[in-house]
Amino acid sequence: MATTGLSIWFHNKIVDPLLQILSRGAEPKLLAFSAALGITFGVFPICGVTVFLCGVAIALLRSLCHAPSVMLANFIATPIELSLVIPFLRFGEAITGGEHFPLTSDALKKVLTGHASKEVLLSIAHALLGWVIAAPFLLATLYILFLPCFKILVRKFTSVPLSPRKPLHSHSEIRLKASPSTPPMATNFAAVSLK
Repeated sequence: MATTGLSIWFHNKIVDPLLQILSRGAEPKLLAFSAALGITFGVFPICGVTVFLCGVAIALLRSLCHAPSVMLANFIATPIELSLVIPFLRFGEAITGGEHFPLTSDALKKVLTGHASKEVLLSIAHALLGWVIAAPFLLATLYILFLPCFKILVRKFTSVPLSPRKPLHSHSEIRLKASPSTPPMATNFAAVSLK
């Protein structure tokens, strides 16, 4: 029963929105960049900030990114975010040569009770530094991986042409509407001549 509920949730929250995005005919490069951007910001090591960061990126980049794709990728990255906090922390410590922050229940208790010491704040700074240095590489790698995937997916699921140079309808589908000033015979002639 739990599998069915999880399957329904996964379908409603991830599969359906992705299919809607793909069916609207966005360019694969735009979708790949937007998904890579959403995941890159989605793994930011401070929980609760990722949606704000994605919103700022969307506002700054405007037409250079696809907002629904950024937000969906951010949503998908949430479990990954939690698993990457410690690697970003250790990466930042290695870069600065700082000593390892002990991940103990006492340190967690200090953070949760608001008695954050200098070491806790320094560890947050190390995690941020680790993310800042890793983010461009993560973004580029994800873009390279996503681009061929989105080319295939867009081709398979799109309902409109990808290029503005391609017509939305073939000429045989175009029908001229009769205007009050156009005689019915002229309208029928125009519709037949396009076939």
